[in-house]
Amino acid sequence: MADSGSYLLIIECEQSTEIAVGALGTLAFDAGYYGYVGSAFGPGGLSRVDRHRRVAAGEHDVRHWHIDYLLGADTTRLVAVETFVDRDVECALATALSEAGCRHVDSFGASDCDCVSHLWGPTSRSTLVATGDSVRK
Repeated sequence: MADSGSYLLIIECEQSTEIAVGALGTLAFDAGYYGYVGSAFGPGGLSRVDRHRRVAAGEHDVRHWHIDYLLGADTTRLVAVETFVDRDVECALATALSEAGCRHVDSFGASDCDCVSHLWGPTSRSTLVATGDSVRK
């Protein structure tokens, strides 16, 4: 069985763009780095991250979650993944990103909890990494 846990995807939006994101409609994304927080406690565990990598690489075209639309856009690329094995810190990561001063994208990826969003940015890559490190401690 695959490990389960939470994860932080660091995504670069290389230029300002608009992306149709399923039921959320068309959203504007400024250039910069975005952090997406997720969790994977189901039977596939953190293999969900591999699916995100395939979507970002253009190897998987099915759009199921909000993040699939962002990762599948031509103007974005997945630059790093931080995993938190056996730790349910998805909402703690979202809170930490808010406390670090990151802006959120309303309701993005947060339909299963009380967080305002699971996508934060644009910000610097170093802010996203430092925030992940602070939650890891």
